[in-house]
Amino acid sequence: MGDLNHLAKILIFLGLGALGIGVLLLFAGKIFPLGRLPGDFYYIKGNFSFYFPLATMLILSLVLTIMVNLIFRR
Repeated sequence: MGDLNHLAKILIFLGLGALGIGVLLLFAGKIFPLGRLPGDFYYIKGNFSFYFPLATMLILSLVLTIMVNLIFRR
């Protein structure tokens, strides 16, 4: 029975973490316009559209690389 309580607590914390990340992303989109940066290419011709978020990908890659290096640094 103790194992189920431990599992339940882990699931609750994971759910709260996912909720927190979701809220952060919701408000971050309004503060920092990811996907609409200079360097994000958007081409429209008739009923065809092409979107290539180059600047957004570079910024996210840099931020995630720094975060992973800080977390897994020995």
